[in-house]
Amino acid sequence: MNKIVNEFGDVALSNLSGYLITLGKNILAALVIYFVGRFIIGKLLKLVRAIMQKRGVEPSLYSFLDSLLTIALYFILVIAIVSVLGIETSSFVALFASAGVAIGMALSGTLQNFAGGVMILIFRPYKVGDFIEVQGFAGTVREIQIFHTILTTGDNQTIIIPNGGLSTGTIKNSTKATRRRVDIDVEVAYGTKPEDVRQVLTAICDADDRILRGEETPVIMPMTTMSASSIVFSLRVWVAPVDYWPVRFDLTEKVYNELTAAGIEIPFQQIDVHMK
Repeated sequence: MNKIVNEFGDVALSNLSGYLITLGKNILAALVIYFVGRFIIGKLLKLVRAIMQKRGVEPSLYSFLDSLLTIALYFILVIAIVSVLGIETSSFVALFASAGVAIGMALSGTLQNFAGGVMILIFRPYKVGDFIEVQGFAGTVREIQIFHTILTTGDNQTIIIPNGGLSTGTIKNSTKATRRRVDIDVEVAYGTKPEDVRQVLTAICDADDRILRGEETPVIMPMTTMSASSIVFSLRVWVAPVDYWPVRFDLTEKVYNELTAAGIEIPFQQIDVHMK
């Protein structure tokens, strides 16, 4: 009986010592993986942060992507450590995957807006300070968030638009280009000499320093149409985006005043009836 007990004790002690040795090796390997993994993660994060800073990524997107990448890398590191320790990871990963699918289905609309915000912040179809027209609204971009874009209209109303629709819809950005063209149709009465009209329009444009001039920004004033009661000249000038509306309003008023002062008739629509 004592012999059996001794043999059982020797086997148990041998198994225990083998288990402890294996456990010690696994713990040592896990520690090595942990410190090496932290070193690699630190280098990767430093590299990604440098790339994002060099490309001028928006601060809100930079912060979010940095946090997301950090969580993802450390999650992979934890899975690797747990696997080295001999713990089954398939059910662990499946649980997180199932939770991710459930959360994704519940927040499908929100995730669409999030994805749209990321795309907008990466590709930059507009930036803060741009004047844009989207989904029937027009205003200056005040803030670009991960889920929404905030506009301020000309009458100081705040418009909050989800980014999901913005990333897939049509966006009219009026300030992205370095210059814009102001088009004004000038109608004068039949019988007016075209050279007289061009002389007045030229004097108006020459007096305005905001109008750009050059081979790529010519001042054009052709006679374009002969309508029912007038002949139409199309005044086209180039200006900086910030000067578009001021120049448009000023030119419209100056054209009326100068044509009137020059004795050039600006007609209104009328119908001549001849009785026989």
